[in-house]
Amino acid sequence: MMRTVISLIPELEDVLQTGSSKKRAATLRKITDFFLKGVNSFNEEHVGLFDDVLGALIEEIEVKARAELSRRLAPVGNAPTEVVRRLAKDDDITVAGPMILRSPRLGEADLVDIAKTKGQEHLLALSARRNIGEVVTDLLVERGNREVARSVAVNRGARLSETGFSMLVKQAEQDSVLAERIGLRPDVPAHLFRELVMKATDVVRRRLLAGARPETREEIRRVLEAIAQELNAGAKPRDYHSAQRLVLALNQEGKLNEAVLTGFAKAGQFEETVAAFSALCAVPIETVDRLMCGERPDPVLILCKAAGFDWSSTCAVMEMRQGDKGLSQQVLDDSRANFERLSRSTAQRVVRFWQARSPEARRAG
Repeated sequence: MMRTVISLIPELEDVLQTGSSKKRAATLRKITDFFLKGVNSFNEEHVGLFDDVLGALIEEIEVKARAELSRRLAPVGNAPTEVVRRLAKDDDITVAGPMILRSPRLGEADLVDIAKTKGQEHLLALSARRNIGEVVTDLLVERGNREVARSVAVNRGARLSETGFSMLVKQAEQDSVLAERIGLRPDVPAHLFRELVMKATDVVRRRLLAGARPETREEIRRVLEAIAQELNAGAKPRDYHSAQRLVLALNQEGKLNEAVLTGFAKAGQFEETVAAFSALCAVPIETVDRLMCGERPDPVLILCKAAGFDWSSTCAVMEMRQGDKGLSQQVLDDSRANFERLSRSTAQRVVRFWQARSPEARRAG
């Protein structure tokens, strides 16, 4: 057997030195055929020789031939290791893809290297691999695009660390497909599952209920009930009577202005801030209360812009709303960009809509 393999080397040398591209591809196919026919009887020494022969040859062949070699060797349990690695790390995904997806010869270190250094197509192939360890999946979630994240989430053979799950749940806030796929995994940590369900849209919740196993379906219902109870417990109406009296007195004295409202906000006086907005913008206090308690900062930006406030006052109101949670720099930067982009005329048009929705305005109309 070894004599037959060795007898191929002179032909290989001739091909590498003088052969055409077509002849190199034919030789590659011939050696690959020979390897695959005897693959079950070769020991590691034999495989090592094929590694040397094929390794020398793939330096000199075109992408199409390398891709064919990759497809043929990918499922082989004792394929030449170095050839497998080189094909898996090829920059062309038609070459690398089959190896990344199927080859059992790739070790954890190889997969980590691919996850750290290659582009989105390679990461997508890696995300669909039958078994992936936590270190690799963390890298895929961190570096991958939306398609990669969705692929990781749906792959039950991809083991996810709590960090990986946390990153996916964060991304799922803007991706309902991803949220649904995470929610249907049986291994998502309980606290992250609760966070996912809490932030999911009604459509995603319904899909999770429809597609979940009976025990998971019951858990989703339990989480939704707990969330509803929390919301109801926290939905007690605020008492604005004292704040309204103070704001009315300031307004009658001509002292209610941006500086006063900003002072309320900086002091953490939520009721007084809401009452001041209600008076300055002529919007019902219950409407301002609802707008101020929402998750999105847009209503605050609109109220402040309509009232002619500057960014520092607007920022003070936003920080008061957030309380101890604080605001990330990204949220502040995005909010400021939106505030500066918003024209006062547009903000006032929205405020007029809020004014028109009040019971008094509807009765007058």
